[in-house]
Amino acid sequence: MTNTFRPVTPLLTVDIIIEMTDRAGLPIVLIERKHPPYGWALPGGFVDVGETLEAAAVREAREETSLDVILTELLGVYSDPRRDQRGHTVSAVYIAQASGEPRAADDAANLRLCSAAHPPGVMAFDHQKILGDYIRFKTNGVRPRLQP
Repeated sequence: MTNTFRPVTPLLTVDIIIEMTDRAGLPIVLIERKHPPYGWALPGGFVDVGETLEAAAVREAREETSLDVILTELLGVYSDPRRDQRGHTVSAVYIAQASGEPRAADDAANLRLCSAAHPPGVMAFDHQKILGDYIRFKTNGVRPRLQP
């Protein structure tokens, strides 16, 4: 006899901080969202059933930026129930490297290379917090603080 009960859980997502290794200053790639919630964001999206987090990160980066990335670090996992106004999501945030010419595609209306400290506009979700954590990690090696 199998138990068919399935708990209701948050949706699983990935976000990717893409460092452009062929540019001075290692700018990162941000996308302007084509669909609500609007604003600038890290490339990313939902993990498909049967897909690893890492495969989802590589796929989402390619779909939204046309870049083939190499994942280098797991920055952290972000799970605040308020991080996404559409509902509770949990995101694994990866740092990746790429080179070449990024192009906005899929859910990205526009794309910009910039310093993590100076995004081009209002950030969607909790991505401003994630960028702050990324800057601290790159500056002094301190990973995001775990909070209950």
